[in-house]
Amino acid sequence: MASFGVGAEQEPLLGDHTPGSRGDIIETEEHYKSRWRSIRILYFTMFLSSVGFSIVIMSIWPYLQKIDQTADASFLGWVIATFSLGQMAASPLFGLWSNYRPRKEPLIVSIFISVAANCLYAYVHLPPSHNKYYMLVARGLVGFGAVSTDEVQVPQGNIDQVAVVATNVLFFVVLFIFALFETIVTPLTMDMYAWTREQAVLYDGIILAALGVEAVIIFMGIKLVSKIGERAILLGGLIVVWVGFFILLPWGNQFPKIQWEDLHNNSIPNTTFGEIIITLWKSPREDHNEGPTGCPFEQAWCLYTPMIHLAQFLIAAVLVGIGYPSCNVMSYTLYSKILGPKPQGVYMGWLTASGSAARILGPVFISQVYTAWGPRWAFSLVCGLVLLTITLLGVVYKRLIAFSVRHGGIQE
Repeated sequence: MASFGVGAEQEPLLGDHTPGSRGDIIETEEHYKSRWRSIRILYFTMFLSSVGFSIVIMSIWPYLQKIDQTADASFLGWVIATFSLGQMAASPLFGLWSNYRPRKEPLIVSIFISVAANCLYAYVHLPPSHNKYYMLVARGLVGFGAVSTDEVQVPQGNIDQVAVVATNVLFFVVLFIFALFETIVTPLTMDMYAWTREQAVLYDGIILAALGVEAVIIFMGIKLVSKIGERAILLGGLIVVWVGFFILLPWGNQFPKIQWEDLHNNSIPNTTFGEIIITLWKSPREDHNEGPTGCPFEQAWCLYTPMIHLAQFLIAAVLVGIGYPSCNVMSYTLYSKILGPKPQGVYMGWLTASGSAARILGPVFISQVYTAWGPRWAFSLVCGLVLLTITLLGVVYKRLIAFSVRHGGIQE
């Protein structure tokens, strides 16, 4: 951070001043233009990366089902998690490389690995067997090529380590929650609404795109309400996320249509399961390419768990789409202010590792719990986790202050 005091919070990180307008910075017109050219290229690169990620994440589950019939929803979690596992493993290696060699080298190599891995992902349907494991390897390699390299190794300095650890935990939970949400969207909608693979990719893609637009609006709105403080916005975001997952809890007496592959007629009369009347149903849309639709009868909870209504799901998605970007950006902002004027390379590396770990564990957790116990248990556990996180935030609330406030006695 360039300065300390009340006015420091209003100072843009990158600066909107013209070259040579500040006495403490000497920058030529050429350097100024070059710097902003590089920044815009990075923006564009991140945009393309995010577009590619959003396209793939919605299609993984239908693609996995199509190429390997032995893959279930629990294996989906491992496929998605390998991306972050590869990213977490590669980041320190590429960071070390960039310390001793020109940074263009690891950047070019990482892009090449990403392209090659995505090509492998596109053709994992060709081998005669074990296709799901080829997909696992492909996603891991994509993650290995998706690294953001640090170049500075610095001493810790006089930093509040409790606040640092707490912020890493908060960031982990925030990314954990969104990672499991984006993982479960496609299996959940296919189970609940009997969508075909093609429909799931299309409709869930539209939902994800809408959440992206919502996130942009939230990012712009945060600037307007930032005067209330980062901690308060983070707390509010967590509460909104909790409400979103609470709304996802199944209720009522309507049940999802069951995918019963052994039936040869389109439907059979109602069958009693305990005290619940369930219609065993086979979609008339079923064909050789799409396969059966509905909630698989192998998942026993499909027979007694009420369906999540589409309105429920959409409202929950909107709330998660509000809470997640608020928590995400506030976590970064708080962390940076806690670290203060010291170089932040090592600490930011820890934060990246926390995020990667969350993206590894989140998909694995939700896919295993959802497959075995269903959405009621899965989302109840998520609600419990968010409540624990809110409690943690309350405990460390007073310590999550800027370095300048902690050492200079400046009021926030």
